[in-house]
Amino acid sequence: MTIKPVRKAVFPVAGLGTRFLPATKAMPKEMLTVVDKPLIQYAVEEALEAGIEQIIFVTGRGKGALEDHFDISFELEATMKARGKSMAVIEGIRQKPGSPVYVRQQEPLGLGHAVWCAREIVGDEPFAVLLPDELMVGGFMRQMVEAYDKVGGNVIGALEVPDSETDKYGIISPGATDGPLTEVKALVEKPKGKAPSNLMIPGRYILQPEVMAILDSQEPGAGGEIQLTDAMAKLIGTQPFHGFTFDGQRYDCGDKAGWLTANIALGLARDDLKGPVQAFIDALPR
Repeated sequence: MTIKPVRKAVFPVAGLGTRFLPATKAMPKEMLTVVDKPLIQYAVEEALEAGIEQIIFVTGRGKGALEDHFDISFELEATMKARGKSMAVIEGIRQKPGSPVYVRQQEPLGLGHAVWCAREIVGDEPFAVLLPDELMVGGFMRQMVEAYDKVGGNVIGALEVPDSETDKYGIISPGATDGPLTEVKALVEKPKGKAPSNLMIPGRYILQPEVMAILDSQEPGAGGEIQLTDAMAKLIGTQPFHGFTFDGQRYDCGDKAGWLTANIALGLARDDLKGPVQAFIDALPR
């Protein structure tokens, strides 16, 4: 079996970020910072670490700040150089010419529709999908690509959640396991009642291009949106399909409490910040 390398990654970034209003009224939610770096930069760095060569943003109206972030900032850079300031804090953010590629999702029709909007750029290659709301620390996509290079097919993230939370996520119906890899027998989007497992899909995917043909004619599913989970489910049985359990840390930054937790955790992980942050936590009334 020839396994094509994963060279492209799709970032669905067209969402309105209504859960973070008013902060996201004029700013893309993907530009919310955790410590001093926007969420989208964490996700792009995760993809580049995994060997991704082409970044594809599926955007919407009002996302100009996101695009500018990865571009040259002549005035800022010239001023910093003139003042003798270190450029280290912004080095590596600007991408090579031709990447990122930007396509528009004109209507908020769901994650499946957002991924489908990138079909012409993805072409006939396998591709990754990363949801920037999910901040992963520890090289999740790199680990997934390493697993994919061995088994091929489709590899999606898998994370254990409490049974009481399975109705919030896409859930894996599991088959045989091999270390962090779990065979996927079926996928259920936000199951009602008893779920087939407590393995949810935490916003990381490596998919074969055939999913795009399924999304071409995909009908709306849960929530009236075109669900990526429903399209992926139709690949099961025709191609290898595995879940991969991550051994790092995940922060749900689409949720205010998760975003605050990420700021505290990553602040404590920084040598220049952990002292004052820990001192503040220790001084809080019990």
